[in-house]
Amino acid sequence: MCGIVGIFDIHEKTEIDRDLLSRMNESQFHRGPDEGGLHTEPGLGFGHRRLSIIDLSSGQQPMHSQDGNVVLTYNGEVYNFPELREELQALGYGFRTHCDTEVILYAWQAWGEACVERLRGMFAFAIWDRAQQSLFLARDRLGIKPLFYAHLPNDQLIFGSELKALKQHPLLPKTIDPTAIEDYFGFGYIPDPKTIYQGVYKLEPGYFLTIKKGQRQWQPRQYWDVKFQPGLNRDAAEVGEELIERLRQAVKIRMVADVPLGAFLSGGVDSSAVVAMMAGLSNDPVNTCSISFGDPKFNESQFAAQVAERYHTAHRVEQVDPDDFSLIDQLSGLYDEPYADSSALPTYRVCELAKKQVTVVLSGDGGDENLAGYRRHRWHTYEDRMRALLPDAVRVPLFSTLGRIYPKLDWAPKFLRAKSTLESIGRDSMAGYFHSVSIMSNEMREQLFSNQLKSQLQGYQAIEVFRRYKNLAPSDPLSMVQYLDLKTYLPGDILTKVDRASMAHALEVRVPLLDHKLVEWMATLPPELKLHGREGKYVFKKALETYLPNDILYRPKMGFAVPLASWFKGPLKQRVREALLGDTLKQTGWFNQAFLEHMVTQHQAGLRDYSAPIWSLLMFEAFLRNSL
Repeated sequence: MCGIVGIFDIHEKTEIDRDLLSRMNESQFHRGPDEGGLHTEPGLGFGHRRLSIIDLSSGQQPMHSQDGNVVLTYNGEVYNFPELREELQALGYGFRTHCDTEVILYAWQAWGEACVERLRGMFAFAIWDRAQQSLFLARDRLGIKPLFYAHLPNDQLIFGSELKALKQHPLLPKTIDPTAIEDYFGFGYIPDPKTIYQGVYKLEPGYFLTIKKGQRQWQPRQYWDVKFQPGLNRDAAEVGEELIERLRQAVKIRMVADVPLGAFLSGGVDSSAVVAMMAGLSNDPVNTCSISFGDPKFNESQFAAQVAERYHTAHRVEQVDPDDFSLIDQLSGLYDEPYADSSALPTYRVCELAKKQVTVVLSGDGGDENLAGYRRHRWHTYEDRMRALLPDAVRVPLFSTLGRIYPKLDWAPKFLRAKSTLESIGRDSMAGYFHSVSIMSNEMREQLFSNQLKSQLQGYQAIEVFRRYKNLAPSDPLSMVQYLDLKTYLPGDILTKVDRASMAHALEVRVPLLDHKLVEWMATLPPELKLHGREGKYVFKKALETYLPNDILYRPKMGFAVPLASWFKGPLKQRVREALLGDTLKQTGWFNQAFLEHMVTQHQAGLRDYSAPIWSLLMFEAFLRNSL
């Protein structure tokens, strides 16, 4: 796991500023503290920071092909590199190392752009082909590894693993994109391909970008997408057996490392399944780690301990202070742009803990998206059935009116909190799902934003992030929201969170449930094997009954939550007022000051739960303050 940077002069062969390239590279030192390297030639500069995982004594980057025509800087792990190496040797390519980096070099020379279709793993890399005078950028299929790029006014293209590397360049425009603000307060993150800055982009998952020297126009091109094509009804027991075998294989190929290896163990279904597979594949105890919270509402450590005891893992657990909000200011520097998932706090802590034992960990990320494990998946299917019962001409006005007049009962029992459901049914299926995942509703953002920002938006709304997938998403309601999650929430929130938190500690995280071959296969499963009645991940849980106890498999999902609501009424009360009502947000002219005052007052009086919107504003204020 590493950090990469580069500068490419698209039209000229000017000398690259080596000091600038070095500053870009060193801004990502945390991603690769073991080694660093630079390569420059007229019109091109590559940089690399290395976290050594395989073939520790060689594999330094940027790496050159033996004929000198190709240079590579690469972040990631390709798990099928031994097979590809054999295939390339049969084609006449000779190898000097035993690492996957060199395999990518010759895969490019053998197969060109199609090389990415052969790679099984997580990656973001750049290749300079001197003979073809072309730059090639690629990102893995699910977006596990990040890649940012920008086309500068001087016709240079710059790229890096993190936005902070690009920000080292003095010519990078740092004009905030109003539509990114709308997206952020809709989703809680800025979905690909946008960033917070105009003209600065993330290369989308499953895409590559080729630019030839002197080329005037170029666009990223897609090489992979998940296709939900459910087959006929299948026997659940047979599917479960195949699912376990495919997961075991995905875990096995991710256990190859020349450094200490372990796993995150939260006590949830997915991480517990990964640990169970690892234990069956290892002769030594698996290193596992988890964190605990003092508040039982947020504490899963007892369930993690059950799994650790069952599989005799070398388990390490540390308790996190329930008022551990010391990282708030660090997060804006970690993520480089506004990011509002508060579980970034405990994720940072568990990565910190894991690094004390190991350099590589396996995680259970991806199970909920692929196997319909989120509560919102179940609710969406219920709501879609309701939508189907009434014609739009009746349903939309009826439920829109009911949603508008029904009171917002944040502090009431769950069965009384029907407002959001009524509002959702009054929308079409895609808009209804957007409403359910939004941290701020359309109506709330309308109140939050000033007339100035609304004018800059020119009618743009964050729902357009989903609408761009309208003709690609499956028609089945469950498959549709799974597809949307895989395209937006997974790379934009979950994988971003894990990448930055782990790389801050020079820790590599591998995700077997996001093995693309496994993902493709799971997309062929009938929806009823994923969501069966009220049970999400149904076939997975049934298949795991011989591996895990029922109180692990069938207990309510908890997640990595933190007590924001009580923080904002207690120890962070004054800080919230200073951040939301202070000069930083006010001077932007983007926010309605009266509504900010209303949110803070209502929340701190216990009349409304504005914890998620307040946290998103805290993170936005910290980003602005630290970016000045």
